[in-house]
Amino acid sequence: MEKVRGFEIAKGFEDKDIHLPIRKTKYSAGYDIEVAEDCVVPAFKPGQAPTLIKTGLKAYMQDGEYLMLCNRSSNPKKKGLILANSVGIIDKDYYGNPDNDGHIMFAFFNVKDVDVEIKKGEAIGQAIFQKYYTVDEDTAEGERMGGFGSTSK
Repeated sequence: MEKVRGFEIAKGFEDKDIHLPIRKTKYSAGYDIEVAEDCVVPAFKPGQAPTLIKTGLKAYMQDGEYLMLCNRSSNPKKKGLILANSVGIIDKDYYGNPDNDGHIMFAFFNVKDVDVEIKKGEAIGQAIFQKYYTVDEDTAEGERMGGFGSTSK
């Protein structure tokens, strides 16, 4: 069977009991993503970098597609967690990159005044495959040479 789009376990997480994402209902747009290992998102302090939450996953897709990472609707109210970049974008060429194999991570800030513990296997976000379009005369020819945050390098 030809691979069209989907999820795989990222290198280094093969023996970590990572669950591939699923949709919970037939009309859900998003695939629920779980945390790969216990972690703590510290209470926010000005100037602090976001906490990268490991998923142990990578995603493959077709040309003209990307994977959108979204917060769970309950995270801000229940846990005080907000995505540092509002929405995460996983490009097709992130898959299998030489830096981190395309490992998907969520970047979170914790707006509460206490640290938040997240346990392995907890649902942390959603991933939605999307189509994108390019403009007339688009000439992009660059190739990704790294992982997280490498597009502008």
